[in-house]
Amino acid sequence: MLRWLTAGESHGPALVAILEGLPAHVAVTSGDIADGLARRRLGFGRGARMKFEADAVTILGGIRHGETQGGPIAIQVGNTEWPKWQTVMAPDPVPQDELEGQARNAALTRPRPGHADLVGMQKYDFDEARPILERASARETAARVALGRVAYAFLQQALGVSVLSHVVELGTVNAPSGLIPTASDLAAIDEDPLRCFDRAASAAMVAEVEAAQRDGDTLGGVVEVVVWGLPPGLGSHVHWDRRLDAQLAGALMGIQAIKGVAIGDGFELARSRGSAAHDEIVPGDHGIARASHRSGGTEGGMSTGEVLRARAAMKPISTVPRALRTVDVATGEAAVAHHQRSDVCAVPAAGVVAEAMVALVLANAALEKFGGDSVAETRRNCESYLKQVADRGLQVRPNP
Repeated sequence: MLRWLTAGESHGPALVAILEGLPAHVAVTSGDIADGLARRRLGFGRGARMKFEADAVTILGGIRHGETQGGPIAIQVGNTEWPKWQTVMAPDPVPQDELEGQARNAALTRPRPGHADLVGMQKYDFDEARPILERASARETAARVALGRVAYAFLQQALGVSVLSHVVELGTVNAPSGLIPTASDLAAIDEDPLRCFDRAASAAMVAEVEAAQRDGDTLGGVVEVVVWGLPPGLGSHVHWDRRLDAQLAGALMGIQAIKGVAIGDGFELARSRGSAAHDEIVPGDHGIARASHRSGGTEGGMSTGEVLRARAAMKPISTVPRALRTVDVATGEAAVAHHQRSDVCAVPAAGVVAEAMVALVLANAALEKFGGDSVAETRRNCESYLKQVADRGLQVRPNP
């Protein structure tokens, strides 16, 4: 139902993102998108680039006077660093003598372990890593965050859904289990230096980042995306690729540096007995309820109507200040990897990117289920479906 695509390089003039299939009359502005991109730059442990790199948002099509029109939406995220790179990254040929005078044009022949550098050079037949790392860079996620902000506006206005994230693990520090924030907690989470919902855990995480910084090292962690207000029945059990949890897992694994995904309690469930693993179904004053939230709001590949939780594990950033061992592909000799400007920790930002991917997947699932060429039509279809479920006595109790 929805299709999305991004284009552009880390040091190119801009990133471009296209979203097709969104209904008309979704209220969203360039300011909303810019706010989403600003959240992506949050977090203690980010590098200098976050301080001087501004995301210049330009809506190129699909939105008029603050409302979507039903056609493809095109968004440009300009790169304020482009003037420094317009020769090295020029799309048209540049005289060799002019390139040789550019320090930034030096061939990157010492691929960084953990990055796409080496395998990208092997696959695409390049002798250096610049053509690979420019597109493989996590800078590309800015375009996905821009699209995710539009998808989130649709989910809010059509279904009353809220999507937020928080950091639950960073390095060796774990936040207490069982804390599930709601939309009203988002401002406090964003104000926290590590976007952690627990103050004591956040303080320990700050200390962990400071220690890694002193040691010339980097840190990874785990983020959790929490979704309130989903109706039951998004996704399907009938085919593997229609399962909602499978789609969420694929979208989250598609974020740079993500190495693991869990829905609900995920791997912890594998260490539990069945009697303690499943969300028992109980009657409630306002509908059917669950005694726990271990499954993460999905069963059989479909949303249950309970709170949805998806976790993504981010590996430590691969550009390590104390450069790792590699091979100089120009000489075949042992070397140390190129070290370019990087963060000590980008886990808080990964949560914002994960929100965007979850919003895109859920918006697509909502349109598969309810259709609609306008927000009002999608909302009516959803309300009619929920009324039918309630008339059969199968309604889910309201979420916060």
